[in-house]
Amino acid sequence: MTRTTHRLLATLLAGAFATAATASIAQTTTEPTHAEKKAAKKQADADKDANVAQAKADKKKTESQSEANEAAADAKLKSAKKAD
Repeated sequence: MTRTTHRLLATLLAGAFATAATASIAQTTTEPTHAEKKAAKKQADADKDANVAQAKADKKKTESQSEANEAAADAKLKSAKKAD
């Protein structure tokens, strides 16, 4: 065999081994440990708390905007009445 053929064969074998190794790693799944489950639960609780806090902030912002819009409308009405 020529030198080029040897290189080609070596590259093909390396690729086949790399693919087989990747496939075997991808198939190894383990059950989560107690600590991982506990951490996931804490993360879920933290996410829930963050979502509640964000919803409250959004509600307050909406209410503030509504009050500001109402005040602007009152001022516009008062200004319109003075113009008459």
